[in-house]
Amino acid sequence: MTEPTTRPIRVAVVDDHPVFRLGMAGLLGSLDGIEVVALAEDAARAVERVTEEVDVVLMDLHLGEDSGIETTRTLVRALPHLAVLVITMDEDDESVVAAVRAGARGYLLKSASPEEVERGIRAVANGEAIMGPQVAARAMASLTGSRTSVQVPFPELSDREREVLDLVARGYDNATIARRLVLSPKTVRNHVSNVLAKLGVPDRAQAMITARRAGLGGE
Repeated sequence: MTEPTTRPIRVAVVDDHPVFRLGMAGLLGSLDGIEVVALAEDAARAVERVTEEVDVVLMDLHLGEDSGIETTRTLVRALPHLAVLVITMDEDDESVVAAVRAGARGYLLKSASPEEVERGIRAVANGEAIMGPQVAARAMASLTGSRTSVQVPFPELSDREREVLDLVARGYDNATIARRLVLSPKTVRNHVSNVLAKLGVPDRAQAMITARRAGLGGE
């Protein structure tokens, strides 16, 4: 009598860097019980290729001009069973909070060991939440220091994103913001996209209203 076979955990890797994307696919393909079924380099391809058959998505937060946070939110809304495990270079508290709010079940840094990645995939596939050790340490430090910290509007935003939002609230376009902050227009577009995703607002106009209500946008 043959024993029933356990279905492998089916994984999609979403990352805009081909070397990392292909390398991660090679690593996961060597692990027992894990099967890579989709690769995507941006939001559009992620939405197209991450289907019902996918159990876990490894998600970078920066997908070229797209936001991994907004992509996570879109995928989880469409596929409630999906477990998103963020794997990124960003270890700031704001990114962690925004990713979890968007629906991610886990958060690892790209410096994580292969064993940590495997453990993270198996954990989120099993319905658990997981954070890498560095991220967890920062989260605990943030919690223990939160009672004495100064309250700032939109704590889920990074300092730079809050700065960009303040200028958006003043009515400046991306080109003007880029000149004022000495940034490239592409970088400003990415910041604005991340701000919209983190605030959960549909467009720039709503972001402006939300920011002004919170006191931003004053000269």
